[in-house]
Amino acid sequence: MMTSIPPPPEAQATLANWRMPPFNRWAFQHLREIVPTAEVAADPEWLWELPRALRDLGELPFKHEGRQRSVSQWLQESQADGLVVLHEGTIVAEWYDNRLTPARPHIIFSVTKSVTALLIGILAERGLIDPEAPVTRYIPEAEGSGYGDASVRHVLDMQVSLDFDEVYLATEGTFIRYREATGWNVPADPAKAPDLRSFLVSLGRREGPHGKRFRYLSPNSDLLGWIAERAAGRRYADLLSELLWQPMGAERAADLTVDRLGAPRSAGGLCVTLRDLARLGELVRCRGLADERQVVPGWWIDDILTKGDPAAWQGSDFAYMLPAGGRYRSQWYLSDGRGSRTMAAGIHGQWIWIDRDRGITVAKLSSQPLPSSAGLDLVEFACFEAIAKAL
Repeated sequence: MMTSIPPPPEAQATLANWRMPPFNRWAFQHLREIVPTAEVAADPEWLWELPRALRDLGELPFKHEGRQRSVSQWLQESQADGLVVLHEGTIVAEWYDNRLTPARPHIIFSVTKSVTALLIGILAERGLIDPEAPVTRYIPEAEGSGYGDASVRHVLDMQVSLDFDEVYLATEGTFIRYREATGWNVPADPAKAPDLRSFLVSLGRREGPHGKRFRYLSPNSDLLGWIAERAAGRRYADLLSELLWQPMGAERAADLTVDRLGAPRSAGGLCVTLRDLARLGELVRCRGLADERQVVPGWWIDDILTKGDPAAWQGSDFAYMLPAGGRYRSQWYLSDGRGSRTMAAGIHGQWIWIDRDRGITVAKLSSQPLPSSAGLDLVEFACFEAIAKAL
């Protein structure tokens, strides 16, 4: 794919096909060549060094529903592009495929949501955002929309009663308009191309109160990016660089997709290297510390790990992931009331998975053909658990 110059039409990744196989296997590593992006700069003077003590985990066996696989078999089967495992901050496994390299950014889709929430926590620490405030304090344009009587906390915890459905394989309707507004789809009418901010405040409200039910809706996380920009008076990409990416000691700059007016895709458009994805997970495992630097306030990490409404989680479309004690707080998935397993997930197989008790952080990048699959998610968990137990 995309190897000859120029590539023939059947091998050309475009805005119309970049999320579909086989084009996605190239496009997920070259998104800035397809969709407009803003740079999230790293600090050339500061790098969070990760020591290395590599172990061969490829033949490690694990079982799921009676079937045994090795880790290496599962990486191939799940169309993984890369995997890094940290144990107490040391890289103990690092694996690449599909031409991914340590220097190349890869889209992390909805893991971006979890990164956005870390930024919100930093801004809350600085007194610029009150998570309990109404959305309209920061986005007065939301008055009369589905967000008009919601709080920032409702948005953070995906408990907004919004007239929207997350349907990744939709071919028409509101979700397609959303994709067009983000700049991720070819607009049906280029002369009337939508933009993300206008789309967000066009969404209506459904019956029922906010704050009672977990409904996973990506526009919520895009709204958080807009709230961050309004609260701080700065572009999201610049805020992310100055408040998280550089203080964390990221190894490489990240890319963030933006719409035609520069609105940030803070729900799913971040492209990062595999090691920097692992650094993000390790930062959370270490209560906001990056190599002993306090980057994200510890109280915000504590709130993520120990809060969240299990009643709102039960009965949701995602309850299969964490059926006993699961919850969701500030864009992170939690296995129980202390967040002993803490996760960030993105479609097509992007993961941060943290085992706090064993000191394990796993980062995985993939280019799976389907956006989501409950079956694959559960095998991922079995694989990650086996790695954690082995270490």
